[in-house]
Formats: sequence, C-alpha cells, structure tokens
Amino acid sequence: MPFESGQTLERTYVVTEEHLAVRYGSGLAAVLSTPALVGFCEETARLLVDRDLGPGEQSVGASFAVRHLAPTPPGMSIVVRAELVEIEGRRLRFTLEARDEVETIATGEHVRVVVDGARFAADAAAKSG
Repeated sequence: MPFESGQTLERTYVVTEEHLAVRYGSGLAAVLSTPALVGFCEETARLLVDRDLGPGEQSVGASFAVRHLAPTPPGMSIVVRAELVEIEGRRLRFTLEARDEVETIATGEHVRVVVDGARFAADAAAKSG
C-alpha cells in the first residue's frame, strides 16, 4: 500500500436521466440526486487508491459525509475531485469537492478501508448462510 497523503484524482461525469432525484425517489426534482452524487464521489475516491492496492486487496467505503449545495440539471457535466488527506494503517480519509459547469455543488469527506477481498467476500457470504 504505497499511498501518499496529497494524492488527488479528478473525474468528469455527465448527469443523465438515471441520476435524477425523481428517478432515485430521493426527491421530486429533475436534478442530480444526492445518492448519485455520493456514488460519483465514492467512485472517484476508490479509483484514486485502486491503482496502489496490493494483490487481493480492495477498498470499501466506511463513512461518508456530504453537503449538497446546489442543483445540477440533466445534461450538465460535473467534475469530482478527491484528495487523500490522511492514512492511518488501513484507513484512508479523503476530502471531496464537486463542481458543475457553473459552481461548486458539493463538498464532503469520505473514509475507505483496505481489506482482503477474499476474506471480505467470505464474511459477506457467511451472513447469507
């Protein structure tokens, strides 16, 4: 795990009909839903660290806090920026910012934990019997 504090990644996403609050059931507006925004942010953080994971390792989301500040209509692009700001053993903390073509639409913080993929899958399978 050669992670370094200060690493960043930016990813661009386009808001489509499937990302809208009205589709998610999280609201009645035809704007980017908070659940879709969280998914974009989490994916960006995951992709930032995936390239540095060891064989058999994966990262999983452990916590998420977001402030969704402004609406974004369908068809507009957003850029999500994740920065790895803290490494405590297997725990990785990120700051996040999302901007649409006009303004900052979200800020947040996300924690991921590096796990052994096979063990994690076995633990999940054990719950289903």
